[in-house]
Amino acid sequence: MIRRSTILATVAVIAIGLSGCSTISRLNPFDRGDDGPSELAGEGQRISIVPADQILEPAEALKGVDFALPQPQTVAAWPLPGGTPEQALGNVALGENLAVAWRRSFGDGSKRGRYVTAPPVAADGKVFAMDSEGRVAALDASTGAQVWRTSTNPGDNKRDRLAFGGGMAYADGKLYVATGYREVLQMDARTGAIAWRSRTPEAIHGAPTVAAGRVMAIALDNTLLTFDAATGAPSWTYQALSEPARILAASSPAVSGDTVVAAFGSGELVALRAANGNDLWNEALSRASRTSALSEIRDIAGRPVIYQGDVFAVSHSGVFAATDLRTGQALWSLPVVGVTAPWPAGDVVYVVSKGGEVICASRETGQIYWMRDLNEGFKGKKVGGFFGIGGQRQNRPLWSGPLLAGERLLITGQTGDMVVLNAKTGEIQRRIGLKGSATISPIAMGDTLYVVTQDADLIAIR
Repeated sequence: MIRRSTILATVAVIAIGLSGCSTISRLNPFDRGDDGPSELAGEGQRISIVPADQILEPAEALKGVDFALPQPQTVAAWPLPGGTPEQALGNVALGENLAVAWRRSFGDGSKRGRYVTAPPVAADGKVFAMDSEGRVAALDASTGAQVWRTSTNPGDNKRDRLAFGGGMAYADGKLYVATGYREVLQMDARTGAIAWRSRTPEAIHGAPTVAAGRVMAIALDNTLLTFDAATGAPSWTYQALSEPARILAASSPAVSGDTVVAAFGSGELVALRAANGNDLWNEALSRASRTSALSEIRDIAGRPVIYQGDVFAVSHSGVFAATDLRTGQALWSLPVVGVTAPWPAGDVVYVVSKGGEVICASRETGQIYWMRDLNEGFKGKKVGGFFGIGGQRQNRPLWSGPLLAGERLLITGQTGDMVVLNAKTGEIQRRIGLKGSATISPIAMGDTLYVVTQDADLIAIR
């Protein structure tokens, strides 16, 4: 095992269970505001790459300037959380007049202590989804009819009776599943039969990535685990810095050639040699000045994305950065708090902030073309309390995505809508009602877009 040891002094702002049991406390940063006491953590060897006084705003020089997007391409399959090992798909071809075609339940939705967090994947005419109980379902991509459903609960561990998180990846007729039950599994994608199970020291809340015969997944203790895809035998591991505070979602590694890029709850973005786990470079996506308790959480919950030799990633502590894949040199950074994956395409890269701002930035320089606040006009109200005293103020809705389809950006959210933006200008073109909170980024296959809701519904949009 390859292990780095770095002295780190930190303030434990929020403790979200890092034990083997995958239950979670009520302290969920997705459901709380950013107000809190001003605290600063000791940085140790972390180096902040975003100046404290950097302002997020469109560049005057880019106002009204056009940019190039790649030609839309039909997606034949979406086998990994981000579509490809690089977690980048460029521009997806979909029809012009999108509308909900059907909706199908695939299991139990989110409830106390259990959550729907796994991104769906699609291949061979099926869409695969995981419910809040860790059950994996295969649904016919055309009709939504259930083909099979298999529970991942091993049934032999009382400590992990309640679990959430994990995810799936497809390769060569097999479905690889990581779970909150501290296991990685291989299933037959046609039948759902389990071929092998491999135990892990800690729960896994993110989806695995499969590339070059290896299954790669990040455990709750900030360890990157790898397994032989054919047998499930454990291979090399990499231990990042320990971090006692993190959020619900978790990242999946990105792979390009012989390089793996992994993001951790510690805010570390690390490039490793895929063959043996030797580290190539390490970057800490952390701001120099943080102004609230929640900003102490450095987690990079969104997937890092590799596109044309650069790596794009955004952290919860407020850094959206571009990094040279080969050298690890920081190219540019912006003060963006994010929990979903960026989407680079052509001349630009899109990202959705935790506060609901959609940002279109130059891929080369980081200068901003335009910004659109999806929560503009949102007025929170207090819930709970007694005769107006006490209670908590309702947060701004969380949005997930984006997905680029032609010259449209498709973004889903807690409001129960999918928002369609003009990818060149950021103008809102229309809203498509989903009738359910959708905090997981959509995927596409063929002429259909697929959205998973927190009620464990799979929605097809054509």
